[in-house]
Amino acid sequence: MTTPLFRDDAYLREAPARVAAHTPEGGVVLDASVFYPQGGGQPGDSGSLRWEGGALAIATAVKGGGDDIVLLPAEPSPLPPVGAEVTQILDFGRRHAHMRVHTALHLLSVVIPLPVTGGAIGEEKGRLDFDMPDAPEDKQALEDALNALIARDLEVTTEWITDAELAANPGLVKTMSVKPPMGAGRVRLVRIGTAQEQVDLQPCGGTHVARTGEIGPVRLGKIEKKGKQNRRVSVVLAG
Repeated sequence: MTTPLFRDDAYLREAPARVAAHTPEGGVVLDASVFYPQGGGQPGDSGSLRWEGGALAIATAVKGGGDDIVLLPAEPSPLPPVGAEVTQILDFGRRHAHMRVHTALHLLSVVIPLPVTGGAIGEEKGRLDFDMPDAPEDKQALEDALNALIARDLEVTTEWITDAELAANPGLVKTMSVKPPMGAGRVRLVRIGTAQEQVDLQPCGGTHVARTGEIGPVRLGKIEKKGKQNRRVSVVLAG
């Protein structure tokens, strides 16, 4: 299994690791990874590997078998040998953009308290699909409310609960399309605000900024109708 270093420190940009395996498709599995694997609407990270006598550009990371994380090369190239010690270097600019957008989407689910039916995260914008039969009457009021939450510079933290605790609190799950991973005995929660002044708490395995102020100002894009009851709301980073 690959130890997910990003889960404990989303700001870790570089780390040593050992090559645990190669995949038949030409991917690299490390024993520990700073690269987030594609999932939950968040893209896989990119960057590079360096080792004695070689270097490899990494285009993305995906989930492999079990708890493995597979790093996919940007182009066909010699791989570091199994057992080799490597230094992994994250494209942190791209990751940090994903972190800003991801946290902004959690706040969007606060200002629009409706069931979420889908979502996607990009470098400059992201979107959530809501079970929203009628369009909002005042989009500007939603944008203002979102930016007000961001400007409060709220702390963003993580904690873990058991599968049983989540099952006893189904209201924590906002997403109808993506269910939190269960079966390992525990589930990771992302909290925005303090336990005493909580703004949001929901299961999430992705990476987030440490404080909402890092997101910066945002604007809402066009609200699109997607099917009978679904509407897509986009959030765009303004700077």
